[in-house]
Amino acid sequence: MSILVDGGTLVICQGITGSFGALHTAGCLEYGTKMVGGVTPGKGGLQDGNGLPIFDTVADAVAATGATATMIFVPPAFSADAILEAAAAGIAVICAITEGIPTQDMIRVRAALVDFPGAMVVGPNCPGVISPGRRVSGEGASARYEDGCKIGIMPGYIHMSRQDASTGKAVGVISRSGTLTYEAVWQCSNLGIGQTTCVGIGGDPIRGLGFIELLELFEQDEQTDGVVLIGEIGGSDETDAGRWIEQNMSKPVAAFIAGRTAPPGKRMGHAGAIIGGTDDTAQAKMDALRSCGVHVAESPAEIGSTMAAALG
Repeated sequence: MSILVDGGTLVICQGITGSFGALHTAGCLEYGTKMVGGVTPGKGGLQDGNGLPIFDTVADAVAATGATATMIFVPPAFSADAILEAAAAGIAVICAITEGIPTQDMIRVRAALVDFPGAMVVGPNCPGVISPGRRVSGEGASARYEDGCKIGIMPGYIHMSRQDASTGKAVGVISRSGTLTYEAVWQCSNLGIGQTTCVGIGGDPIRGLGFIELLELFEQDEQTDGVVLIGEIGGSDETDAGRWIEQNMSKPVAAFIAGRTAPPGKRMGHAGAIIGGTDDTAQAKMDALRSCGVHVAESPAEIGSTMAAALG
């Protein structure tokens, strides 16, 4: 099993005719994702380079294809409207990959999403979500997969399904960092630990799904044996997640917190990664997570081994 998406998920791309939208639509198709179309206003009735139909609106795309998920590669100034258009059209999983969306725009989106309880937003400023498929041929970057779903920019070949895992175990991955998501996945795969679903929630201060919502979904998923949680300095999300884990999680959680050397008051990379007080530091978050029973890795090189040890 998996959360959010699976091999049957029908996906569209908003911004499919832009350079990034076109590139990653092709990549998702190559992985095996059921891409069924795209949206670019004014280009409805045409086809993209992969032969996929293009629609003027998300509502038109949903009506014609039955899509339930979207990935957004719309320029920052228009991304908030793209998210809300997808929600209004009944899209359930909205992956906002775009970086640089104004914070005020996302505040407006979060407020408006109250009217669309069925919509789950991943991101923005994130790699997306993937539920790895079973490898059917090839090796490495030339491998081919089935029954999986990749929505976003992550390298699909580093991921491993539960069926392909030598340990017979699989974990969920939740991360504020795209590159650290890939590092955690690569380490787990090399240790024979598969992944049910990997979700990059993004590093912006205002975003969609957070740690707790996803931890709850992984807790309910019978095929997820544990969870890798990757956080960073700034905010209280990791500490809040630790409290939720202590009170509600029956599965082992391994965590890593980036930014141990960041000086107070300095933003490190992501817009949300800024230390505002003593509770925002990496060490404070690591201590808080440990006190809640989470297995905490001291360095990014130990994420996989820490998860392996937690699984037992």
